[in-house]
Amino acid sequence: MSPPTSQLLEQAAALADKEPRKAEALFLQILDAKSDGARTRVLLRSRSHPSPDSATADQLLRDQEAALTRLAQLYRDEKNAEALVDVVRKSRSYMSSTAKAKTARLIRTLLDFFTAIPGSEQIQTDVILENIEWAKKEKRIFLKQSLETRLVALYLDSNSFKPALALVDSLLAELKRLDDKLILTEVHLLESRIYRGLGNLPKAKAALTSARTAANAIYCPPHLQAQLDLQSGVLHAEEKDFKTAYSYFFETFENLSAQDDPKALNSLKYMLLCKIMLNMPEDVTSLLSIKLALKYAQLRDVESMRAVARAHQNRNLAEFERALRDYREELSSDPTIRSHLAALYDTLLEQNLLRIVEPYSIVEVDFVATSVGQDRQRVEAKLSQMILDKVFHGVLDQGRGCLLVFDEPEEDVAYQSAIGMLEQVGKVVDSLYAKATKLA
Repeated sequence: MSPPTSQLLEQAAALADKEPRKAEALFLQILDAKSDGARTRVLLRSRSHPSPDSATADQLLRDQEAALTRLAQLYRDEKNAEALVDVVRKSRSYMSSTAKAKTARLIRTLLDFFTAIPGSEQIQTDVILENIEWAKKEKRIFLKQSLETRLVALYLDSNSFKPALALVDSLLAELKRLDDKLILTEVHLLESRIYRGLGNLPKAKAALTSARTAANAIYCPPHLQAQLDLQSGVLHAEEKDFKTAYSYFFETFENLSAQDDPKALNSLKYMLLCKIMLNMPEDVTSLLSIKLALKYAQLRDVESMRAVARAHQNRNLAEFERALRDYREELSSDPTIRSHLAALYDTLLEQNLLRIVEPYSIVEVDFVATSVGQDRQRVEAKLSQMILDKVFHGVLDQGRGCLLVFDEPEEDVAYQSAIGMLEQVGKVVDSLYAKATKLA
């Protein structure tokens, strides 16, 4: 007679770290175990007539749920995405005998394990699509919507905005009929992030407003409130309103820090970015001395922002480039930070060029390029852009390789007076014409 599943589960848990293959075999043995008779029939009978058989079946279901989770953890630690897919498939036979709410929680737990496996995005997408089809066949509407919401987030992370937007549209149509405010908030938030990724800020703001409206009608969980605040901050930063953005990022940072959420680090980086973009790089050090930020102060991500702040404070382009080079991964992986630092670099280059050319009436482009440490072609293009934007007045003489800098032309008031006089004469002529028409 084989030992009970509870005992097998304890043995497998003890072996998981030292002998994973033996633990795997025990977990699979638990999943293949059958109670006396058909499990589903026992479960149905147990609801009205509890019996020893029903208690055994309930225990078996609990042990199998634990075995599924532990086996998935084992494969996650081994970075084995294909084996994890098999666990998700095996879970379906278990899920057909359990409550729908419990099923949804289990499938979400199993899918969360893919996050720790690098390069598993496509496998994760395939397994979610497979489970969406299964949920449709089983008529598990809420599970289907939950999986579709997760799929939208996955498409968003891989910058597949078009399929994400199509799925959001169909989801919103369903959710508005069901009036599920919580999932509606999540989907509107995802919609806002999609439109922001597409560069459509008006629609991103409209979707965020819809998300906040839905959230106001229910109790909004802290993690979801933090995401709403974060998205608000990102959109304000896109509009160059860094002061308001900073306040939203601070709210998010406090919220996530209270939950010990590792995503709090991103909010702190955005707060530091706002200080830099507000031309207040000296505030970065004082910001990192507050109690909540102390534990992050020595991390490489924070050090990267500190290096950018130092370069900006010194107005040193070479130091700024060195920071971007030394902390490439930390500064380039986040699209929000990357785009704003690109704008800051452009501003810093412009300020350095102005500082060099202002004392001269004519200066060689090669000298300017050497002074700022950039190649000639890039400097020439930037100077042309600055002239067209009327940052300063000048002409590029490409034949001699020189920049001719002019004084800012003084506005002649005679022209404005002449235009004003002509406007008044025009009004007089129109008035005389109207009177002549009436007399005729």
